[in-house]
Amino acid sequence: MIEVKDMLNRHRDNLLNYFKNRVSNAVSEGLNSKIQTIKASARGFHKFESYRTRILFYCGKLDMGIA
Repeated sequence: MIEVKDMLNRHRDNLLNYFKNRVSNAVSEGLNSKIQTIKASARGFHKFESYRTRILFYCGKLDMGIA
């Protein structure tokens, strides 16, 4: 219990900031998870540009409808 109390005291400002602003890094963590999945499924890219394009395609919510 003492360790938990000490941890909460160390992070008190950040915890209070969350409850004040309701902002977390959940969205960035979700994007990072998608990027890691893309990386694992590709088993390596020959060019960084191909990797970048695939990330932008899957994470950028592109509208692929034909105009």
